[in-house]
Amino acid sequence: MSGLLVTALTAGFNTLMEYLSLHVLTCLVPAFFIAGAISALLAKETILKYFGANTRKWISYSVASVSGTILAVCSCTILPMFAGIHRRGAGIGPASAFLFSGPAINLLAIVLTARVLGLELGVARALAAILMSIVIGLIMASIFERGDRCDSVNEIKTIAKDGRPWYITLLFFILLVAILLIGASGLIPTITKLIAIYLLTIAVSILLIFYYSRDEVKEWGHETWWLTRQIFPVLLLGTFIIGVIGGIASGFAPSHDPATAVGELTMPYLGDSSPAACLLASVIGAILYMPTLLEVPIVGHFFGYTSGLMGAGPALSLLLAGPSMSLPNMIVITRVMGGKRAGVYILLVILISTLTGVLYGNL
Repeated sequence: MSGLLVTALTAGFNTLMEYLSLHVLTCLVPAFFIAGAISALLAKETILKYFGANTRKWISYSVASVSGTILAVCSCTILPMFAGIHRRGAGIGPASAFLFSGPAINLLAIVLTARVLGLELGVARALAAILMSIVIGLIMASIFERGDRCDSVNEIKTIAKDGRPWYITLLFFILLVAILLIGASGLIPTITKLIAIYLLTIAVSILLIFYYSRDEVKEWGHETWWLTRQIFPVLLLGTFIIGVIGGIASGFAPSHDPATAVGELTMPYLGDSSPAACLLASVIGAILYMPTLLEVPIVGHFFGYTSGLMGAGPALSLLLAGPSMSLPNMIVITRVMGGKRAGVYILLVILISTLTGVLYGNL
């Protein structure tokens, strides 16, 4: 018993150290700064005003489907925002698309997926989440769209946060993204990478000095620190627990290797991209509560995607259904939407995640 406990704790520590050494400095730190800038320097009201039932569909669904990259929220944080725009008269279609896309294409999660699980799966996750949100929204609208055409959401008054030219804001975020991409790249020599990041950081500093107020910079720092405090400890604890579970499972797996034990045990069920495997992954993702970013080590280490033990289809299905739903999330959605609408929404998320996983896994 003591030997198994030591193995489990050692596996948890090794998993955590591997995660920290490979992904924190080059990926998570720049991503947290970008997410903080989005939260502090872009007004959320700017996108929420486009969800009215009378808004042109191509506008409302376009905004709703990419809102997650701007809002950077999880499946719990999105609920009060969804409830608010729903009560104000937003069309059920755009509101449902917003409900799914908000956590599904969280900027931090997409970046980490591409970094840890591979660029191909990261891109597939982002594109599939956008398309899924639109499809889910359109189906919900075709079934439940209200007859009254309420414009109250469109009447939200949005006050610009500043008088900066739009291209300054665009350039600011391009520079931040460039720092992230260069820092995370494994193709650029270390010296070249450091020089490039140094120059880009100077460019960001110049923009901050001449175009942003001291209060805005403070707010950016505050939001970045708040996001880090909320997400990073949970991510570290979750990663450690994943490693511990792998250590325990190693006592039952053929190889007795903590790094691959859970993947070996679940491979008969999730090891290919069959409809049954993708459906199981979608249901697991829909029921489990996974804090922001934790779905990445769950898919990569826990179920063994990075070791080749989990199929690509189930991996994508879980990444789509998991962040956007959980059992507590379903309960709240039911109270806000009503049982019939919530049931259809939940069923659509599971079925379309399954179908998307099957298609991706068999390409």
